[in-house]
Amino acid sequence: MKKIFIVYGHYDENSFNAAIRDTFIKCVEKNGHSVDLIDLYKDKFDPVFSGEKPDEKVLNHRKRIDDSDVIVIIAPIWNFRMPAIVEGWIDKVLAPPWAFKFKKLFGNYGYPIGNLKGKKAVVFCTYGSPQFAVRTFFLNMPTKRLRRGVFNICGITDIIYRRYFAVPFVEDKKRIKFLKDVENTANKI
Repeated sequence: MKKIFIVYGHYDENSFNAAIRDTFIKCVEKNGHSVDLIDLYKDKFDPVFSGEKPDEKVLNHRKRIDDSDVIVIIAPIWNFRMPAIVEGWIDKVLAPPWAFKFKKLFGNYGYPIGNLKGKKAVVFCTYGSPQFAVRTFFLNMPTKRLRRGVFNICGITDIIYRRYFAVPFVEDKKRIKFLKDVENTANKI
């Protein structure tokens, strides 16, 4: 059985992101996995990073990640990035030298060595935009950034990225289909 660490980043308990969270948790627990959930808004996580040393909350989150097999992020995409509270969590928790360090090649050049190898990541994101716009005009920026610029640098290469488009505009029938996809993803953990 897997230990799943969930970072949830939406302020509204009636949001579709909350439905994703609840569906995912129900399914993985039914399959015997354990869940460790962090709700960044309820916990009043401070996303501002000013170069300070990690505080107790950040160290606690890192310990919980160390103890997990899977990291799950559930959040909307606003302005082609996650909410500031989630972005700040990434900056503070998945930071060097804990999550990765740089190996110097020469001069100012080096490359990252990830310290979270062997873990899996699952990202569930909702968009207000239609899929066509995100894929063509914006070249899948949020996906690429999270996959390459966050998880790959941390050493995580086993990544499932699930996206749900035009969420505010789709009918309930489509939302049910989206939640079925969440269940299917959870069943493959």
